[in-house]
Amino acid sequence: MPTALPGTAPLAARRRRLPAALVVLVLAAVAVSAWRPEDPVTWLLETVWVLVGLPLVVLARRRFPLSDLLCCLLAAHAVVLLVGGHYTYAQVPAGDWVRDLLGLERNPYDRFGHLMQGFVPALLVRELLVRTSPLRGSRWLAPLVVCACLAVSAVFEMLEWAAAVTGGHAADAFLATQGDEWDTQWDMFCALIGASLSLLLLGRLHDRRLAELPHRP
Repeated sequence: MPTALPGTAPLAARRRRLPAALVVLVLAAVAVSAWRPEDPVTWLLETVWVLVGLPLVVLARRRFPLSDLLCCLLAAHAVVLLVGGHYTYAQVPAGDWVRDLLGLERNPYDRFGHLMQGFVPALLVRELLVRTSPLRGSRWLAPLVVCACLAVSAVFEMLEWAAAVTGGHAADAFLATQGDEWDTQWDMFCALIGASLSLLLLGRLHDRRLAELPHRP
């Protein structure tokens, strides 16, 4: 009767329990966020990525399980989006507290959201490229990941532009510009900083977590 290698049993147990726990966490956050949001239309626009992304990750888990590190980051990003959707980014209480504490001119939660828009997708793009392309170990991996994150940020800004054109002042809560004429540029810059920090801080840890994934033919 074959015996498991030392350390493989706890790893297998973690890989079974962690995703389930994260799904429960995100579903609970969705329920709380959806309860009497500040602006229902803005809530839907801000959280649609969670409502679509969570089922996709769950359905693809058997054929393409994600690393534990990426799963945790995706759950954290989902919570950030759900909080922003519930209050609208310009009115998140934690952002007001930081604004008052640091003497800022605006609620910075929107900036934090765009920082996460680079930080988390960078690991997602990196994982997809490492596992499905010849770029593993290539010096081009990091630059292409950052470029992909900037492309995602640019697409999001174009969606905001489309919302502003079609919705007029009704889209102000979704845009969360707070009177800043350079808000679009700041948003993309924050995504750039987030993506770069993600690769610098988590690149090696990500490689170790990728090595733990089961090899599939």
